[in-house]
Amino acid sequence: MDYRQLRAFIAVFEERNITAAAQRIHLSQPALSGSIRLLEASLGTTLFLRKARGVDLTDDARSLYPQARRMVAEADDLAQRFRQRGERECLTIGVEQDVARATVQHLATTAHACVPGLQLRLLAGCEGDARLASEDLRCEDELFLPILSEGYVLASPAAYPAPENDGAPGLDPEGRASWITCPTHASHQRLMPLYGAAAHAPAAHADNFSLALDLVAAGVGTAVVPESLAEETPRVLIRPLKAVDLKRRIGVCYPIQSLDHSPLTLLRNALHAG
Repeated sequence: MDYRQLRAFIAVFEERNITAAAQRIHLSQPALSGSIRLLEASLGTTLFLRKARGVDLTDDARSLYPQARRMVAEADDLAQRFRQRGERECLTIGVEQDVARATVQHLATTAHACVPGLQLRLLAGCEGDARLASEDLRCEDELFLPILSEGYVLASPAAYPAPENDGAPGLDPEGRASWITCPTHASHQRLMPLYGAAAHAPAAHADNFSLALDLVAAGVGTAVVPESLAEETPRVLIRPLKAVDLKRRIGVCYPIQSLDHSPLTLLRNALHAG
């Protein structure tokens, strides 16, 4: 007695007709009749009485039917569990530069909570079904869902003295201009007024805020950076920007057509609700 024989038995029992049962489970009539004969032989009993139009049920068939249904259902459920394990939903997200680890972790936690069994793949840079990035890196054909809005702060080496006023926050202990700037970064023009005359002779350049903070921690100079990145960098002193209210937003950038991918739709809805 095997799974195929039980499926054939259930079909004939419910249809009361060999032809209809064969069509239902996509078998030829000879193959279905052969399965029934093998099942009857293994049980040592007759299950159906053939007639000119259909079949009659025996008492043994009526006794076997509920057990056969349960056995087939259990086998189907077991197969489905293994298929689902092998067909996990996948979502690929590119993580751009200058996104704090806490924000990446928040996104990953939300994704796994709203898509059970999700296989999440994080890539560095501009790749994937969506991107985790600052709003100023959003492409023209992308939508943007904000996750975090934050301000900028002054990050200085811990050994630097506190500035006497907001006009000279980038001076080293000897009073020399010591700005670390990011001239290729999209935010550079907004930050230029803070640097003053020292903007043209900085202590160092960096390609992004994360690298600028490495220079700050090394004692090279002071940088204006997003607060979330500064908080995760050891050996730096963080001070607010009192004279200027600069903000940035971090969120998910995605093309509208990517919402056809159900894991991204679920993630978007969860982030929007949160």
